[in-house]
Amino acid sequence: MSIETLADLVAPVDAYGTPLIDATGLVPGVRILIKDETRYASGSHKEPAARAVVARAIADGYRHIVVATCGNYGRAMAMACRASGLTCTVVLPTGWSDGGAFMRAAGAHVHLVPGSYEDAVDESRRLAAEDGAVDGNVDGPYVDAVFEGHGVVVPALRAVLGDPPAALWIPVGNGTTIIAVHRQLRALDWPTVINGVGSAGNNPVLTSWPGEYRMLPPDGVTTSDHNQPLVNWHALQGPEAMAAIADTGGAAYGADDRQLVEARTALAGYGAHPTAAGAVALAGLLARAEAVGLTPGTHVVLLSGR
Repeated sequence: MSIETLADLVAPVDAYGTPLIDATGLVPGVRILIKDETRYASGSHKEPAARAVVARAIADGYRHIVVATCGNYGRAMAMACRASGLTCTVVLPTGWSDGGAFMRAAGAHVHLVPGSYEDAVDESRRLAAEDGAVDGNVDGPYVDAVFEGHGVVVPALRAVLGDPPAALWIPVGNGTTIIAVHRQLRALDWPTVINGVGSAGNNPVLTSWPGEYRMLPPDGVTTSDHNQPLVNWHALQGPEAMAAIADTGGAAYGADDRQLVEARTALAGYGAHPTAAGAVALAGLLARAEAVGLTPGTHVVLLSGR
């Protein structure tokens, strides 16, 4: 497919129909493509991972999946379970996301717990064991299925672009998407750089980079209406994500709330409407471009939620 054809592209590039949007005008002289993963039915880039976990659970004879969430994974899992007739229980920190309204509407049971995402993870594991359900968390027994689902973005890009992009800009939470993408890049022998972007000061991948991974104290992170899905004091797969970024020659970047909102606003002109947190990868790219510029070539930005 030619660059001219891609100039106005808003077309499905994978089995679930999420588009790739040319947004080269955002940074003059650099080709920027937006992979709008918010177009899944759940509004979350985690939907392929949730579907992969559900398929594995069904194959193993489970009819009930329990997960913890900041919002995105819970919405994706609620939709995936409903489509397959499974019971879904989602554990969400009180006051986060929409309070579980979307998940309840999709048929999930929602448990609200005080505290942080990490507290929700602990409670979800307890409930799964108590109810004889499967732990569907991103670092649970089906972690390989999670990686399989998150990794679909790379062959999807290959199908449209053919050649490897210079860089991928990916949101940082637990680090799962970065690890999955890195594995697929290595499988294709693509030399693409991975840059991870998260909420500045609110994720140990960012605060540890480029040194040794160190968890933040539980009271060392600050949530807001804009950064909430990005906040972790312990990234469940942080060390491996950092190793993946380093292996590609990339880096980890932080974006503050102002930059998140500005990135979301910039995307509206291209027909993409993520939440501020969902625009974090673009926020990192724009900040880097303003500070020192970008390397030549194609930069692909993943939007993560709406």
